[in-house]
Amino acid sequence: MNNFSVDLTNCDKEPIHIPGKIQSHGFLIAVDKTDLNITYVSENVSKFLDVTANQLLDKPLASLNQFTLQQDSDFKIEDLLRLGIIKESFDAITPYPLTINSKPFYLIISVSNQNWLLEFEPVTLQYDIQSSIGRSASSMLQGKSVLDLLKGAAVEVKKLIGFDRIMVYKFLDDGHGEVVAEEKEDELESFFGLHYPASDIPKQARELYKLNLTRLIADVNTEDSPIVTYIENTPLDLTNGCLRAVSPIHIQYLKNMGVYSSFSISLVVGDELWGLIACHNYSPKFIDYKAREGSKLIGQILSSALEYRQAEEDAEVVEQFKDAVAIISGHLNRDKYLVDALVNHQRTILDITKATGVAVIFENNLKTLGDVPLEEDIWELASWLKTNSDESIYYTHRLSEIFPPGKKYKEIAAGILSCAISKDFEEIIIWFKPEQLTTVNWAGNPEKPVTFEEGLMSLSPRKSFETWSQVVKKTSEKWYPEEITSVLRIREIIITEINKKASEIRLLNDKLQAAYDELDTFSYTVSHDLRTPLTSIKTYAELLLKNKSIDGNGLKMIQRIILGADKMNLLIKEILHLARVGRSEIVFEKVNMPEIINDIVTEVWTAFKADNAELILGQLHDLKGDKTMIAQVFTNLISNAVKYSSMVEKPKIEISSYIDNNEIIYAICDNGIGIDNRYYDRVFELFKWMDNVKDIDGTGVGLAIVKRIVERHNGRVWFESKLNSGSKFYVALKYR
Repeated sequence: MNNFSVDLTNCDKEPIHIPGKIQSHGFLIAVDKTDLNITYVSENVSKFLDVTANQLLDKPLASLNQFTLQQDSDFKIEDLLRLGIIKESFDAITPYPLTINSKPFYLIISVSNQNWLLEFEPVTLQYDIQSSIGRSASSMLQGKSVLDLLKGAAVEVKKLIGFDRIMVYKFLDDGHGEVVAEEKEDELESFFGLHYPASDIPKQARELYKLNLTRLIADVNTEDSPIVTYIENTPLDLTNGCLRAVSPIHIQYLKNMGVYSSFSISLVVGDELWGLIACHNYSPKFIDYKAREGSKLIGQILSSALEYRQAEEDAEVVEQFKDAVAIISGHLNRDKYLVDALVNHQRTILDITKATGVAVIFENNLKTLGDVPLEEDIWELASWLKTNSDESIYYTHRLSEIFPPGKKYKEIAAGILSCAISKDFEEIIIWFKPEQLTTVNWAGNPEKPVTFEEGLMSLSPRKSFETWSQVVKKTSEKWYPEEITSVLRIREIIITEINKKASEIRLLNDKLQAAYDELDTFSYTVSHDLRTPLTSIKTYAELLLKNKSIDGNGLKMIQRIILGADKMNLLIKEILHLARVGRSEIVFEKVNMPEIINDIVTEVWTAFKADNAELILGQLHDLKGDKTMIAQVFTNLISNAVKYSSMVEKPKIEISSYIDNNEIIYAICDNGIGIDNRYYDRVFELFKWMDNVKDIDGTGVGLAIVKRIVERHNGRVWFESKLNSGSKFYVALKYR
C-alpha cells in the first residue's frame, strides 16, 4: 500500500502517517463517513473476532455488532458514531468499554479524512485514574524551579506506568535533543545529560508529536499487521490513530539500544514541541489507553507549568533589565553628557544585558566597561559592523566564524550584541560575552549516525551508543530575546535624548551666533569710534610737549598721557582684529609659510629688540587658509614667545611643522617664563593675565584671536607648558 522506499538517506521524508500497517496488540476498522460501510480493516482482525478482514470489507458497520459482546444488548457501534457527530466530538465517548470474546477492550474513535477510525485495544490496568493523576500532579508541581519540575515529572510518570527508564528530553534550537531529567532503575546506566542528534527524531516525526501527545510501541519484536482495503492507491491516513505502526528505522534504532518497549509523552509549550517524556522498557510492555491518557494529562500539566515557570524566571530577568533601563533613562535626563549617563554611575549600560563587557563609541570617542577587547580591536570591529550590517541591532554567539579577526579575543568576546544609535553607524554600542567552553556528551558519535550492513547497500541506525564527548569552542552563551528587547528599549531612549539635546544645542547655537554677531558689531563700532578721540588726545598731548613753558613734572605727565594713548590704541587695534575675525569671510588659498614666517620674525625681532634671542627654524609646510588671518595667528604666537622669553639669559625660539594623518601641525616653542598649571583654563580667554606676566606689556586679546581664527579654519590649537621652563603652542590645520 505504501510504496515509499525508506533508508537513512531519506528518512526525514518518510510518510510515517501512512505506514499501511498497525501494531498488532489491537485491531483497526475504518468506515466511510457517508454510508458507514467498512473501507479498511487490519489483517489481524481474525485474531480477535471470528471473521476475516476480507469478509468485513465493503460491508455495513452494523455487521460488526454480531462479533462484539456488550452488557446492553441494544448497543450498536453506529449509535456511538452518530452521538459523536451530534456532539461534534468523541472526547466524551472515547474510550468506550467493550467485551470481545469475554475480554475487556477499549474502542477509540478518531477521524481520518473521509473515514472514521475504529481502533480496538485490550484493557490491562484497572485503577483510580483521577486520584492517581491528582497525586502525581500535586507532587510534581512542588518543584520551585524548572529543573525541579522536570525531575518531579520523571518520578511521577515512572510511578504511574512503571517503565524501567523515564527521561525528559528537551529539543534544542538545531533540532537535536538533550536528556535534562531522568528517573530509572538502579542497575541501568544513566543517560542524564546526553545529547542525541536531530536525525534520531526526524522533523516529520516531531510534527506528529505535536498532534499525537502520546505514542506507544508495545513490543519492537512483534510483526505489524497490514491494513487491507478495496480502495486503490489511497493509503489510510493514521495521523490520529493510536495503533499506527512505527518506522522500521526507528524500530531498528530501539533494538540497537536494547529497548523492547517505548512510550513518549509530548511536551508542547507555546504551540511548539518543547520536548518529550521518553519512557524505555527493557522487556515488552503494553499500557492501555486510560493509562496513556493519564500520562498525557501529566504531560499537559507539565507543559503548562513549564510555560508558567519559565515565564516567571524570564520575568525576573526582564524586570532586572527594565530597572536598569529606567535608572539609566533617569541619568540621561539629568546628566550633561550622554556617555557619562551610560557608564559613570552604579547602574550602567552593562546592566541591561548579561554581557560581561561593553564599548560605547560616541562622537568619535571610545568608552568601555568590564572585559572588552583592546581599543584597536574594538575600532576594527565597529568598522566591520558599519560595512557589513544594515540592521540597527546585530547579534551573534559565534563572532569568530563570521569575523575571523575576532579569533584573537574570543576568550572575552566570542559573542557580540551591537546597537547603532546613529544612521551612519558612527555612534554604536557593543556588548560582549566570553567564550563558553562546553563539553557536549553525545549518545554515540553524531557524525556517524548510520552504519552500512556488510554486503548490502543499505543503511541502518547507529549501533554504538557509547558516550562520545565533543568540546564546543569559539561560542558564547546565546543572546536571549529579553536581552534583545532590553537593548531595543534603551536604544529608543538614547536616540530620543540625542534628538532632544541636539534640538537644545541647535537653539543655543542660534542664540550664541546672534550674540556673537551683536558682539562683533558692538566691538567694531565702539573700537572704531574710540580711535578718533584717542587720536585727538595723543595729538594735543604731543603739541603740549613743544610748549617751552611747561616744567619737567608737567612734561613727564604729558609723556604718560601719550604712552597711555599708545597702549589704548594697541588694545583697540587688537579688539578690531578680533571683531574682524568673526565678520570677515575666509578666502582659502595656499600660504607660503617660509615667506610669512621670515617676515614675521624680522618684524618681531625689530619691535622687541630681540637680537640676543636664538631662532631655530625647522621644516615649514605650506598651509591652506586665509593669508591675512594665518599671518595674524603666527604674529601673535611668535610675539608671545619672544616677549615671554625676554627675561631669561639666553632666549631660544623654535618654529617647525610636521604632518600627522590628515593634519599639518605647527609648533612654536620658547624657553621663557612658562604658564602656571593653575591658569591653563584661562589661556585662550579674553583679558586674562597670569600673575607672573603682570610686569610684561600685553592686551589679553592675542591668544583669543589665535583660537578664534584657528577654529574658523576648522583647526585645533593647544599648548604644553611648565612654570619657568617655557611653553610650546601647537596649531593643527587640515591638510588639503
